[in-house]
Amino acid sequence: MFTRRDFGLASIGLLAAASGLRAANSHADEETMTASTETTFEITKTEEEWRKILTPEQFRVLRKHGTEYAGSSPLDKIYDPGTYHCAGCDLPVFASEAKFNSGTGWPSFYEPLENAIGSTKDRSFFMVRTEIHCRRCGGHLGHVFNDGPPPTGLRYCMNGVAMKFVPKTDKSTG
Repeated sequence: MFTRRDFGLASIGLLAAASGLRAANSHADEETMTASTETTFEITKTEEEWRKILTPEQFRVLRKHGTEYAGSSPLDKIYDPGTYHCAGCDLPVFASEAKFNSGTGWPSFYEPLENAIGSTKDRSFFMVRTEIHCRRCGGHLGHVFNDGPPPTGLRYCMNGVAMKFVPKTDKSTG
């Protein structure tokens, strides 16, 4: 028979185990973050300089590896021809032709532009994911998953606040 006392002890044990896992996981995050911050990027700024050029939400996502709320980015619903650029340094990172509706609430792409991104291991939230960052400034863009459409089978799930959309202009009309 499972008594209240047994339930209480089991609950304490589970909480202690979860706390230990989170502590171990936090250490892994620090290792990952340290590895990515030790990388030298073409564009480097102090935290104060980044704060001056980014909105508070862009700073939280790009520089502190945050995540915007699903469905909060207008970029999720833009399917016009153009290019998505890093909001931190303006590097083109994704073409609109590679964008698809993943139904997740975040802008999703099946491939980045060539030489646009880098990746690191992200061990937060009790799992291992591949974090995607801008190869030029190191800004956190999002994560990549193996559940995307052809031709790559990948889903680059990006934070819209970490990017800006630059519409394609028709230079032939004048």
